Amino acid sequence: MTARALIFCVFLIVLDQVTKVWLIGVMEARDFATWELLPFFNLVMVWNSGVSFGLFGGGPDETRWILAGVNVVVSVMLLVWLIRAENRLQRLALAAVIGGALGNALDRVIYGRVADFFDFHLAGAHWPAFNVADIAISCGVVILLLDSLFGRSDKGKTGNHGS
Repeated sequence: MTARALIFCVFLIVLDQVTKVWLIGVMEARDFATWELLPFFNLVMVWNSGVSFGLFGGGPDETRWILAGVNVVVSVMLLVWLIRAENRLQRLALAAVIGGALGNALDRVIYGRVADFFDFHLAGAHWPAFNVADIAISCGVVILLLDSLFGRSDKGKTGNHGS
């Protein structure tokens, strides 16, 4: 049902924004940019003015509006796909991607850039900082890929197997 997917999407946007407001406050109160919680996990305060991994960052202020607009346009296209989705798993995955994209678009509108906090590193490998919206987008994309590779679809089956 599309309504449940949209509720999930709104939940992810709210969760993303609440965690960002809270963590921005926590990191500002701590007065330093890194808080080591575990040997492989830190909370950091990173502002990303670009897209994934800071790509296209550092441009003019108009860039934030362009990137926010792209997020919204892509989200509308994904919403059309969500409405036409074949199954619940696709709707859930699309809702996650839309929720994440709109969460990051809100950051661009409110702060002019995206707030990232979660910092994982292990055995010399270090992943760029990310946030709840990024988690939602990544999980949604992985689910869509797995569904497209391994999911069952009844499209194109006519029931006449012997002709």
